[in-house]
Parts: sequence; structure tokens; C-alpha cells
Amino acid sequence: MHSRFFRRGKRYRSAGAAAGKCLSEARAAAMLLRNAARCREKQERSAVMKAFEGKVAVITGGAHGIGRAAADAFAREGAVVHIIDTRPGEWFVGDISDRETLERFAASVIRESGRVDCLVNNAPPLMKGIDDCSWEDFSRALAVGVTAPFYLTKLLLPHFAPGASVVNIASSRDRMSQPQTESYTAAKGGIAALTHALAVSLAGIARVNSISPGWIDTSGSEITGADAGQQPAGRVGRPEDIAEAVLFLCSGKAGFITGENLCIDGGMTRLMVYHGEHGWEYHP
Repeated sequence: MHSRFFRRGKRYRSAGAAAGKCLSEARAAAMLLRNAARCREKQERSAVMKAFEGKVAVITGGAHGIGRAAADAFAREGAVVHIIDTRPGEWFVGDISDRETLERFAASVIRESGRVDCLVNNAPPLMKGIDDCSWEDFSRALAVGVTAPFYLTKLLLPHFAPGASVVNIASSRDRMSQPQTESYTAAKGGIAALTHALAVSLAGIARVNSISPGWIDTSGSEITGADAGQQPAGRVGRPEDIAEAVLFLCSGKAGFITGENLCIDGGMTRLMVYHGEHGWEYHP
């Protein structure tokens, strides 16, 4: 009798253990389902979240052309965008060649946003050649193209957020030239050199890179024929081509890139041109 009771008790305990195991497995399965649901929700939130949500971008010459395309791209991705331009509009209107104007602009950025994540020095200098470029013209070109980017970076430096990025817009003319372009070319060469100097000085504070655009049509027209066909890429550039590169260099995806220059010119600076070869003709 005693042994029978023991055997029955053993069978009872085995059934209870099996039931407990099933319950544990059910709980584990439910937990896995909840975790999977949370993971899906997190992925969905990440997909909806914009790349520059909560970031602050500052752009000089942001009312037209490349600058406007960059401003629109940052805004599309959730950034607060501060623009300075000489054109009248809803942005800060002013001439960046003037020191006091730059100081007032920088103060307004910090007053309104308190920090800077991305600085894009884009405002273009004037283009005049040695035949008709005066001292004043040349000095102004350098003030807009080199001095202002340096000084605005210096003014905003104490307010750079962790992971900040500076992108300077240079030009393919920083390495090649046409006649009578000295003021523009000198300024673009200057900002290209300023880029790698700042990258070293601001190591651990901000990444600093430059972009050298080639022929970028800012009129919105469709350029065809030889003007497009001569480009290895098969077309003339658009402001959006440069804007997307600006966003990349300001993003975490470019976190290991600093002091570099990205030439975006449809391949033109890589094209060898010799009279009588591949359809090229020289007409002096």
C-alpha cells in the first residue's frame, strides 16, 4: 500500500512538473512576442525619425542655388536651419564680408537655438580677373570666401554640439582655372586649404571637410547637347547633387572623414583633353 501511494505520488509530481514546464514555455513565448513587438515599434519609430531631427544647421548664402538646396534638404530631414544671405527674405539679411554683421548673425543663431550641429560655409565670392579686378574687388572676394568662413567658425566654435560638422564649399577651380578668374579661384583655393587646417585644429570638437563642385546649374533649366555630353557623367550638375553630399558629410555615416575634399564635378577634372583626340578641337 505504501509503495503504491508512492508511485502514484511520483506520477502526480511528474504531471505537475510537465504542467509547470508548459507554463514556463508559454510565458517565454509570450515574452518573445512582446520583445518582437517592441523591436518592431522601435524600428518603425527609427524609420519615421528624420536624420537631422533636433539638429541645428547654419548656412551662408542659403537663399539661392547650392545653399538653398542644402537648406531645403536639412529642413526636410528635421533640422532647424539658420540662413544668412544678401538677398531679401525671411532669413538673416546681411553681408558676410562685414565683421559686425557676422557677429550679429552668430549671436542671433545662439540666442534662438543655443547650439550648432552643422555649419555650411557656402556664400560665393565674386569672380574677376587680373585685367579688371581692383584691390577692393580682390579683398572683398577673399573676405567672403576665406575670412568669413574662418571667422564664423571661430564665433560659433564655443557652441558646437558634440559630433558637430563644418562643410566648406570650395570649387573645382581650386585646382584648375580659366583665364580672368583670379579673385574667385584664389578664394576657393584658400577655403580648400583652410579646411584641412581647421580639421586639425578642431580635432575632437568638429569634423571639417570641403566640397569642390564643378559646373552646377542653378537656373533650373535643362542643359543638353555638347554642354551635357562633354561631362563624363553625361549631364551638368544640379544643386541637389551637392546638397546630398553636404548632408552625408554632416551625418554620422561620415564620422571617420575629416580634413578631406570631395570633388563633385561629373568627372570633368579627370578628363584629359588634347586637340584632335576624342572629338576635342582647339580653336585659338
